[in-house]
Amino acid sequence: MIVAAKSRAHKDGIRAANVKQRGLQTRLRQAALAVVILNITTNALHGQNSGQSRTTAAEESASTSTDLFVMIGSDFDRPGLLPRANYNIGIGHTFGFLKKDPIGDELTFGYTYENAGGHGWFHTPFGEHTESAGVMKNFSLPKTKAVTGYTWLQSGITSYTGNARVRNRLDSGVSLGAIIHFNTNNSIWIQESYSKVVTVPWYTTSSIGYTYSW
Repeated sequence: MIVAAKSRAHKDGIRAANVKQRGLQTRLRQAALAVVILNITTNALHGQNSGQSRTTAAEESASTSTDLFVMIGSDFDRPGLLPRANYNIGIGHTFGFLKKDPIGDELTFGYTYENAGGHGWFHTPFGEHTESAGVMKNFSLPKTKAVTGYTWLQSGITSYTGNARVRNRLDSGVSLGAIIHFNTNNSIWIQESYSKVVTVPWYTTSSIGYTYSW
């Protein structure tokens, strides 16, 4: 009886060990399968995100451009309507990541000469020389691709010459304009601006100019 009991207990022990071994193997196979699935999912998501990043980068690159502009116009000083020369040259660059910015998608830098003397469109010693930075917002117009619109905020330093000492003043302005596109590289800008120099009456400017883009 003792021998039989020992034999039965030994068999039960072996059977229990086999069950535990099979359970361990099953769990190992499940863990391995989970690792494989996780690895495949991670690679797929990484590939998708990389593809989206490349697409976004390509779209942003395609939507950027650089504008070199030259504009001439006439200031109408207030009070009254006193015409004065206004010559402007500058450069701007659009950034794809700013396309949804409500203020603007193009950063600009420009130089403006304005005749502050009494000879209209001709140069006089009494000039205004302005270096300004700005932000421009380009927007499309309904039912046309040949013409687009823009708003333009600028601010800079104006230097008054012709006096015993050069006078520097803060100059700020806002413009509303239209761009007539001839092709990808060439366009005409037409704009109306309102400007204010500290300690000086406000004035408006009507301008037209040529722009080369690339």
